[in-house]
Amino acid sequence: MVTMQAVEVTPDYEHAKVFFSLLVGDPVACEAGLNQAAGFLRAGLFKRLHIHTVPTLHFQFDRTTEKAADMNALIAQAVASRSKNEPSE
Repeated sequence: MVTMQAVEVTPDYEHAKVFFSLLVGDPVACEAGLNQAAGFLRAGLFKRLHIHTVPTLHFQFDRTTEKAADMNALIAQAVASRSKNEPSE
């Protein structure tokens, strides 16, 4: 299952970077598939959106969740280390 997380559009609407996440699966293969289908998806957007320029879509796997988990692990490690070093009262 693919979830679209965010979209960054250039000011001239020429390009849109679409960030996605996956519950399961290979992010590299999914990114390649989405980028291969980008033209088809853009054509679908063109039919639904009534704007002069529909951006070219560029899909990128969103690593925010992974980075947040890594940061939480580092914080937990620092807290555990700090509590070991503090003298008991």
